[in-house]
Amino acid sequence: MSQRADASQCGGVVVEFESDDIREARAKKARSIPGSALIYLKGPKFLIYVSGALSMWGDRMWHFAISVFLIELYGRNLLLTAVFGLVVAGSVLLLGALIGDWVDRNPRNKVAHASLFIQNISVTVCSIVLMLVFSYKQRIEQIWDGWLTVVCYTVVIVLADVANLASTALTIAIQRDWIVVITGYNRGHLAGMNATMRRIDQVTNILAPLAVGQVMTLASNVVGCGFILGWNLVSLIVEFFFLSRVYRIVPALSIKPPVVEVDQVYLQRLERRMSLGEGIVAQPQPLTEGNCNTGLNLKEITNLPLCFRRFRWLLSTCKDGWRAYYRQPVFLAGMGLAFLYTTVLGFDCITTGYAYTQGISGSLLSLLMGVSAITGLLGTVMFTRLRKTYGLVNTGIISSCIHLGCLLLCVCSVFAPGSPMDLSLLMPYFTSNSSTELGGMASQRQKHTFPLRGGSNQPLLPDRSSIHWTNNTVLFDNVPSGTAPESYISIILLFLGVITARIGLWSFDLTVTQLLQENICESERGVVNGVQSSMNYLMDLLHFIMVISAPQPQHFGILVIISVLFITTGHTMYFVYAHQAKRKRRLNT
Repeated sequence: MSQRADASQCGGVVVEFESDDIREARAKKARSIPGSALIYLKGPKFLIYVSGALSMWGDRMWHFAISVFLIELYGRNLLLTAVFGLVVAGSVLLLGALIGDWVDRNPRNKVAHASLFIQNISVTVCSIVLMLVFSYKQRIEQIWDGWLTVVCYTVVIVLADVANLASTALTIAIQRDWIVVITGYNRGHLAGMNATMRRIDQVTNILAPLAVGQVMTLASNVVGCGFILGWNLVSLIVEFFFLSRVYRIVPALSIKPPVVEVDQVYLQRLERRMSLGEGIVAQPQPLTEGNCNTGLNLKEITNLPLCFRRFRWLLSTCKDGWRAYYRQPVFLAGMGLAFLYTTVLGFDCITTGYAYTQGISGSLLSLLMGVSAITGLLGTVMFTRLRKTYGLVNTGIISSCIHLGCLLLCVCSVFAPGSPMDLSLLMPYFTSNSSTELGGMASQRQKHTFPLRGGSNQPLLPDRSSIHWTNNTVLFDNVPSGTAPESYISIILLFLGVITARIGLWSFDLTVTQLLQENICESERGVVNGVQSSMNYLMDLLHFIMVISAPQPQHFGILVIISVLFITTGHTMYFVYAHQAKRKRRLNT
């Protein structure tokens, strides 16, 4: 029996005597600390962190800069920015499943390298086009009666959209697949890597737009384009090298299960034979009704032109992707996360525009954005602690409750002193008498609103999850001027709720992200996360439709209430999932 056991049985204090071997091992470990640090710096985790930081920094700079560039190109009009946001959101919404399917069907290194190359080259070429347009704008407007300008705008929007699609594919590949394999499917290590990547994302979300904004302000838009161009070229080389090294030192990344079904393989073989002019040789099979129907369907498909067959395959892939998403055990959790995107309660262009109308200065808004980033970091720390103590599913429940509790402050702000909400403005038609009275009421309400200041036309990047940016449209333009609001209680409660809710929001986001990573089979990991990205963009589009329907500052209180209802619905979906998961676990035990 050991000394520890003897002492515990006798009720005495445990005294451990170190032997010479133990002391020597401890001294050797102490001497090897620099070596351990060097091993970590060369390890896959650190390389993924650096590669992810470079990629996120470039994405954040580009997303901020392209919005400002489009506004500057179109005479400080928001049309190009709105079109770009619609194209980006629509493309991911339609192609999310196809992108995920492409990630699943190809080797990991080829997917990462191709996505990285397409993204950075697209941004590089787009930056070159923007530099030429800014430098020779007057000459370009005189060519082809101004149609060359339209061509340039179209090229810029298309290239930027291609870069966003490639960025989506890279995010799915690295943050939803590679990380799971690198951690060896260890849940604790997976939670740590997810939290670290999210902290990097939070920091770059604040610093990257600030850096490129300073370059554009102190120099010019042309210099800003050159800065982004140089960053992307350097980032391409570094990220390519780091990802290649990670792929070499983690052998498991080269092993990927097949995902192509038998029927699809057979159809592909038929297409190859038809393209080569070969006859179709059928294998002898028992004659059954099912085989006859299958043969007729195959004959119908192969008789179609190649373009129609490709289009049919694309539709089938999208349909299969959405079906795969629906049948996942974590479907409700993923849908709950998507519903959180239909909100105006974030530091995006909409909330920023509303804050300007309430007399909040730009410097104070920047400070509040920094504080919100800190609370977001606290949410990542809380996630790791809660997961260790209560488990992953319970962490999501706790995070949901914290998120909803903090958002109650935003609901209170709608009815607090200083709120400009006026429900009567939602009525489209009035009688002449009532319109006069309501006009007086509206004039009284105008004292709660401020005009947008000179620099407010620069849109801010919406602060959303992983895969999360669609539109950068400034909300309140040409707002009538007025006096200072009677009370700042409403705006204080609003931002207090938004900032503190970041803790629960990011903890919940990490919870659902890890649930998707743990519960989706490896062969469907890409397509399911691609559909999840599509859902996120769809719900994000809904919140812009809400704003278009009620664009005035007096309507913002209605948008807050609708946002909280959507968020409550999303968390309710997660509660249902958590109940089902716990019941299934009890039945299995």
